[in-house]
Amino acid sequence: MQRMIDFYNTEVLRFDAAYPGLNKKEREARLEAFIDTDPTKISWTRALKQEFAKNRTFSFNQECLIPSQYRPFTRQWLYYNRTFNEMVYQMPRIFPDAEAENMVICVSGIGARNGVSVFFSKNLADLNCLEAGAQCFPLYLYDDPREVKTATQTQGSLFDSPAPQPKQRSRRDAITDEGLQHFQSAYPGELISKEDLFYYIYGLLHSEQYREWYADNLAKELPRIPRVKLAADFWAFSKAGRELAKLHVGYERVEPYPATVSVAGGKTLDDCQPQDFRVEKMRYGKNGKDKDLTTLHYNDKITVTGIPLEAYGYVVNGKPALDWVVERQCVKTDKDSGIVNDANAWALETMHNPRYPLELFLRVITVSLETLKIVNALPTLVKEELS
Repeated sequence: MQRMIDFYNTEVLRFDAAYPGLNKKEREARLEAFIDTDPTKISWTRALKQEFAKNRTFSFNQECLIPSQYRPFTRQWLYYNRTFNEMVYQMPRIFPDAEAENMVICVSGIGARNGVSVFFSKNLADLNCLEAGAQCFPLYLYDDPREVKTATQTQGSLFDSPAPQPKQRSRRDAITDEGLQHFQSAYPGELISKEDLFYYIYGLLHSEQYREWYADNLAKELPRIPRVKLAADFWAFSKAGRELAKLHVGYERVEPYPATVSVAGGKTLDDCQPQDFRVEKMRYGKNGKDKDLTTLHYNDKITVTGIPLEAYGYVVNGKPALDWVVERQCVKTDKDSGIVNDANAWALETMHNPRYPLELFLRVITVSLETLKIVNALPTLVKEELS
């Protein structure tokens, strides 16, 4: 990112030297033919060109680097900055900076071909984290004192919209008082908090019955959240949602599944050096012409066997959670920009653990099996009892 910002500033200075004294409109007329559009140096966006036309330069800010949820079970560093992020939408209200604590329920966008998908994150989620554009519903909203805007709230919305801004930033619940009251009124005498309701939503969105019954609606609009008839079922969904959220947000800390990990040459994992855990591209085993999903070749030295087939039943965004690990824990070069995405760099520089990609795969086996266990134990829904 530092190199891109430096290159942008160099282009501004080069333009000023070639065409000194131009106003904004004159700069706009000339910049398209002047700027270097080499994708290995910079990605020009409409907003960045507007900054160029205003003759603005920028400095790299270390504080703008934050961990983000790039794909399910894959985090990456993001340079979180309004100038260099073309569309931030309402994310500054949800994750205003690296220190802000929040949790979001991410739902696939309208028109997703693989049906509704849901994921939980404590980090800012990439728009393409889920199909058709991830829609994020937070536990909290942060009010930004730098901007004064009049908020509009969609009638009947469970989650609140940004409010007029105070002088100092504060955090408030994203679920509205009206939304909470709607559910409290269905269960007299029950002490239901907004956090309880938040996790109820996450639990309900995992119900296979809910997804099947409302498949047509979910293909055309964001999820509507009905009230189950019995308070006991509400609490069951809320408890399940908490357990699922804990799994999905803490996937890097769960116990690795005790699959068999073999090392070439008769070595053990304890005998391995950090370089032995380097991963280029994981691949599944072969059973004739078919994949052997019980086996994973981590690299040329390390092989995992005894992977339970039922773990592939936990599907996120159209594919098993384990497939996301296999797809993203690799070394891949973007053909346009030349940027290298190296899972080993994240493992060493951020996690300080060369085994991270291997352990992540084993941990996600655990996450998958535990998720399925929780989902299979969800209460049975009765359409006539929903409101």
